[in-house]
Amino acid sequence: MAALYEGYTLCGRVSGQSLSDSGIQGIEVERDNDHVIVTDSSRSVTLYMVSDQKPLSTWTVKQGQTFTCPAVYNSQTKEYVAVSDSKVIRIWKEEDMLLDKVFKSTVSSDIWRVHSIPGGEPVVLFKKGAMRLLDSLLTAPQQPIEEVISQDETIWWSTNLMAESQQFVIFTTEQKGNHFLYLQRLNPNTLQRYQLEREEPVLSPPSFCASYRDKHICLLYLYPNGHLYQSTLSVRNLGGVSEEAQALPLSRSLLLSLPVGEGPLKAASALILDEAHVAVVGVPHPSAGAGKDFLCIWNTNFQTLQAGKEMAGQIYGQLWRYSNKLFIPHGKMLSVIPYECPKSCLSSALGKLRQAKTEEQCVIPSVPSWSNILHGENAQPPRTLQTRKTRATRKTQSTPCLTVEKVLELIKTAPLEEVQKEVEELLSHADSQDLQFSVGHLASALVSRSLANPSFYTSDILVQLVRTQFLCHSVCPDLLLLALERKDYFLCQLCLQFFPDIPEAMTCACLKAFISMPDADAEKVTLEPDSISFMEALIAREHGEASVQNGFSSSDDKDCSDALEGDGKARISAASEGICPVELHKAALLNEVLQTAYSDTFLLPHLKDLSSRQIILFLQYLHYLYLRYCQDASLSKPDVRSPSLTQIMDWICLLLDAHFTVLVMTPEARGLLMSLHIFVKSQVKLVSELGKIEASFQELDKMKVKRDVAQYSIEIIELL
Repeated sequence: MAALYEGYTLCGRVSGQSLSDSGIQGIEVERDNDHVIVTDSSRSVTLYMVSDQKPLSTWTVKQGQTFTCPAVYNSQTKEYVAVSDSKVIRIWKEEDMLLDKVFKSTVSSDIWRVHSIPGGEPVVLFKKGAMRLLDSLLTAPQQPIEEVISQDETIWWSTNLMAESQQFVIFTTEQKGNHFLYLQRLNPNTLQRYQLEREEPVLSPPSFCASYRDKHICLLYLYPNGHLYQSTLSVRNLGGVSEEAQALPLSRSLLLSLPVGEGPLKAASALILDEAHVAVVGVPHPSAGAGKDFLCIWNTNFQTLQAGKEMAGQIYGQLWRYSNKLFIPHGKMLSVIPYECPKSCLSSALGKLRQAKTEEQCVIPSVPSWSNILHGENAQPPRTLQTRKTRATRKTQSTPCLTVEKVLELIKTAPLEEVQKEVEELLSHADSQDLQFSVGHLASALVSRSLANPSFYTSDILVQLVRTQFLCHSVCPDLLLLALERKDYFLCQLCLQFFPDIPEAMTCACLKAFISMPDADAEKVTLEPDSISFMEALIAREHGEASVQNGFSSSDDKDCSDALEGDGKARISAASEGICPVELHKAALLNEVLQTAYSDTFLLPHLKDLSSRQIILFLQYLHYLYLRYCQDASLSKPDVRSPSLTQIMDWICLLLDAHFTVLVMTPEARGLLMSLHIFVKSQVKLVSELGKIEASFQELDKMKVKRDVAQYSIEIIELL
């Protein structure tokens, strides 16, 4: 059966213009399914990395200007394309910072949307139905644009897709209560117009979606009365259409009749997931009370609801899908909900094929029959498994089946040893699909009792639950807090490794706890062996001769050390000699903090809560890591979990931004700041020297080989 898994927040939504506006115009996938472009309803476009819930770049137009359609990614040129104020096309690359300085072109007619798909050239759809390929439009931006639709006809929705190696653009319009669909094929250009059947009483479909399968374009549209219709269009033998031509009738079939509750649907959306499943948002759950908004997956073949998830806050009727993830704005956030739609048969769609895991080990389910399916609980119950041996020993060995519900009840009152035994038994027999749903409940119950009862704490069980990788911080937000309270640093380390959604406040709480831990206590901590072995290798690596590494020379540090006295000189010397300023286990924990995803905007305020002593010690450790990485670039390996040089530099910059005034006023920080200044100066010098020979390298890259050379040859190239 289809399933909706635990989601996570990608970002706080941008405030809309009204209470019914989510503040998001659109979401488009970028170069891969882990990068999406979010366009808000006013002035900003933001690139997010989905797996890290991290904004990578943001571009904003000036006050008074507005993005009027979602930005898209041109995979052919690796550029972003957006339209502001309906007529101004803007094109930029990821490294561009200011949209005022990027390429801009003003066209002669208002634009409805820019559509782009991987491998295809972006297409510009104008508000009057005309289309142009982006490149051909930019060659003559002020070219006249024809009107394809009537004056009183308005575009409602549009999309594009690839079918049989050809690109199609589909859009729907409304005219005096009638709805039309246009199917435009590019290269060769053909256009076909269809008229949708009227829904009585006269209703307008709030949601459309389209997909290509079995050599046909499948169109789904949802009406406010809950009727979900499907129409299919052949992509072959498309002919042109003239202005006087009548629209062809578009036949439809009713896929689902969804519940609408107390009135018509106001903000609902349906999305095709595969040939048998659709995702629906804004439609009441059949078994839930009024006033609750749900995201549901329906099986259209068997007319059954297969998965549902309540969404907190207001629903806006918007839904996007990329790579088995649903993107849905609700309340004040944009959430990502992973889903799965395995193939199912009728009995599994009705929930009769597979008995619940609570009885699976004690009951043999009977073969599904129409009697069982139609009569449900009134049908004959499954036969109990009774072999000759079990019948003989039934009185002495009869034990109840282990269920999640029973274990949750045990967790509330049972002794610690019994809870550990039962949870371990449940985890050892449950499959991955059941763990996906039960791990969060088990962890929450264990954490709740541990917080309420100081004598109750199941560290080993919590570690097992985290290792399943079915937990995240949003599912059990008190778990990491409990681990810090109990000083369970091994559990803290695992949470930092496996949780992708740790808030910046918790990241700083971990940093503060790790940096404040006495060395004597740190030596007793048990941690992941790989993290310890990395630090042992880092500390044990002997220095070679003094040389310039990555533009930094140890002689530079010596010059700085000579200019200082006392404690500052000692710190510089210690860093130059490769002495780690923190204990081994403490360093391994700090490395986990360095690798945790964060947003600069949210992290900086929490960093200011650290004391100057903690900041200086942390900066000393970062300085030590930087010097070691500069001396040996092979320290950071893909197969070893260790901080990268970029992460180290980012944290140094963050700490300086948060505490620069305090550090300048603190005498103990003088030597450290001088040393940081020295290696920044050396980096600037290196970049400057590289810039001098950049032109020569560019010329070498342009040179063409005029003759074939043997397998071994020596060639002298003169740079004039």
